Amino acid sequence: MKLRMALALAVSATLATPASAASVGDLAIVSTVQGSGKTIIFVHGWTCDKSSWDGQVAAFDDDYRVITLDLPGHGKSDSPAQADFSMKLFAEAVDAVRAEVGADKVVLVGHSMGGAVIRQYALDHPEHVAGLVAVDGPLDMRPFANFPGFGPVTVEMRTGMINSMFVPATTPELREQILGTMLGTSEATAAGAMAAMMSPANQSEAKIAAPSLSIWAGNSNFPNPEATKEMVPDWTQEKFDGTGHFLMMEQPDRFNASLKAFLEQRAEF
Repeated sequence: MKLRMALALAVSATLATPASAASVGDLAIVSTVQGSGKTIIFVHGWTCDKSSWDGQVAAFDDDYRVITLDLPGHGKSDSPAQADFSMKLFAEAVDAVRAEVGADKVVLVGHSMGGAVIRQYALDHPEHVAGLVAVDGPLDMRPFANFPGFGPVTVEMRTGMINSMFVPATTPELREQILGTMLGTSEATAAGAMAAMMSPANQSEAKIAAPSLSIWAGNSNFPNPEATKEMVPDWTQEKFDGTGHFLMMEQPDRFNASLKAFLEQRAEF
């Protein structure tokens, strides 16, 4: 099974097509497009990159056009000034990639901070949204309104935060991979993206009409479902017990099955 998955990922990397022409202002956005058909865009979280979704690309590219991207300041995409990070900038990067491939309706899958990004995208570009899947990330930003923040975004703070995202079942190999990616992202991006996440500009009472799903890690606390339903009326949630924050990497088969069910039963392409 492990050998088959490794071979599938190797073939996927070989066949992937970069869509590097997308840009936001003067920032080049690096993305990869694979497969054809209805479009899924996967959006990574804070200080991560598009490799977060390696376990999903090969699972969906036979039936869908699968897009992964590095948000501004992350991975190989260009970086704005630290003060210029925002959820709107990230959402516009997603839209630039969508427009580059000529997709009309898309399902957006966002992990962690990526949940806030796809929420912002749905508010700014509802006409292009066939569905939202938030992976241990927020679709309602109101709980962050009075959040005191995390203090200085130092290497020590980042290391502690990342380690808190794991559970005993998270393998040493996966811990090492995630720590390497997240700590390899610049301090300017880490601080700028964190500030963007906590910004009062994200507060809104606007509702999202698109069908939406939240998948929570086993070590997460559920939000108030009634409050989320106020903002996202067509919303359901599920929880993966025994998983840490990177549940799509820890239990890819289970995650992919849940996403497939959403795509087939609820998405409005």
